[in-house]
Amino acid sequence: MGLPERGSGGPEAGQSGFLYVLGQRDFRLIWFAQLAAQLADKFLMFSLIILAYRLAGGSTPVAITLLAYTVPAVVIAPLAGVFADRQDRKLIMVVTNFARAALVTLIPLASLVPTLHGEFLHLLVITFLFSAVGQLFSPAEAAAIPTVVSRESLITANSMVLMTMVLTLVVGGALAPVVSRIDIYAPYWWAVGLFAVAGVLIWLARIPKTEDRDDSDQDRHPFHQLAIELKEGADALRGSAMLLLSFYGLSLAVLVMFMMFTLAPAYVTQVVGIEAQDSYIILVPATVGALVSALVLGQAGRNLNRARLLVGGLLATGLTLLLMAAVPSAMRDVHQLREGARYVGAVFSLLLGLEFGVLLIPSLTYLMENTEDSVRGRIFALLFMVVNGVTAIPVLLAAALSDFFGINRVIAVLGLLLAGTGLAMARYATRAFGAGAGPARAL
Repeated sequence: MGLPERGSGGPEAGQSGFLYVLGQRDFRLIWFAQLAAQLADKFLMFSLIILAYRLAGGSTPVAITLLAYTVPAVVIAPLAGVFADRQDRKLIMVVTNFARAALVTLIPLASLVPTLHGEFLHLLVITFLFSAVGQLFSPAEAAAIPTVVSRESLITANSMVLMTMVLTLVVGGALAPVVSRIDIYAPYWWAVGLFAVAGVLIWLARIPKTEDRDDSDQDRHPFHQLAIELKEGADALRGSAMLLLSFYGLSLAVLVMFMMFTLAPAYVTQVVGIEAQDSYIILVPATVGALVSALVLGQAGRNLNRARLLVGGLLATGLTLLLMAAVPSAMRDVHQLREGARYVGAVFSLLLGLEFGVLLIPSLTYLMENTEDSVRGRIFALLFMVVNGVTAIPVLLAAALSDFFGINRVIAVLGLLLAGTGLAMARYATRAFGAGAGPARAL
């Protein structure tokens, strides 16, 4: 069973753009729900950092809290994909949003219990459970989007998903400390309300159910059946070189962005030569670049060849990272150019943000377009497992690697990794798609 043929003919065929996609009631409801849920998630993530430090009084508990936030994403995501392919995706999204709201409520309520006041362990338990429940939501949502918009509109829909990710990260990161100043537990009540709103919006949306599966496997042991279904998802991914490389490129794009956010203080200090608190000089242009890329691709990306976008994005990102590692550092050694190093670093960061969108949006769209509905949840669950796994790397290893090898070398190795992936993908893209492949079919 492939994608629904909503875009293959009739009044929707050939139509795209932000206004058209937002005009689709069901996608509009899902997107506003995603906006509310992701903002709640970012509120919670940044607020947990503040609260963990307040309760335990150290950086180690903060790192442990972030691990409790990340580990379920790596461990539970594949199981969540199987669940999303077997059960009603709408019901999964509604229940998980309300369940997350209920779990977040426990954090401020726990402060009212005398035996838990000032304790840290209960925060870890709630964080772990919250993250575990959230893993059921993400693959169900990603698998549902292609069923409510036409094929031609997928790249626009994914551009909006990227904008939501970037905007909620910025807004959540900026507002969580401000709201926490009013009351350390105030952000959690905000998150509860946002998750509840997201649950109601999903409940109002019309999301097609997955087809009933063959019940001939009922006699198998549940763990045996689970292993078979996980293998089906992995086999579907391995069966196409372009799917596998798109998956790999998408994971690398997220890794690069999170690495840059994590390494920004060290980068501006060691390479650019300014204070760590001025890391906004790198982060703000990257954020702006990602938003601009999402806006341009969302409006006009349907008419562009996605194979060239993805291959070009990988090569350009690799080159930008190599220049980012070398040029500002070289400028610092020349007295007359030292002051301009920060501006050159900002320009490279802007390019990196633009290239991040070019990597992420076509890759995500290709995965949605070219995966069967019956296994799509499992493939996206594997993606989220890898993505969350690589975002844990910056938290745990990036600082140590940059201290040991040097920040320039870490960034340069990332650049070589992406450029090499681009060259490999160019070979497979040329083999898989002829020169006449249209933009809607080519990656």
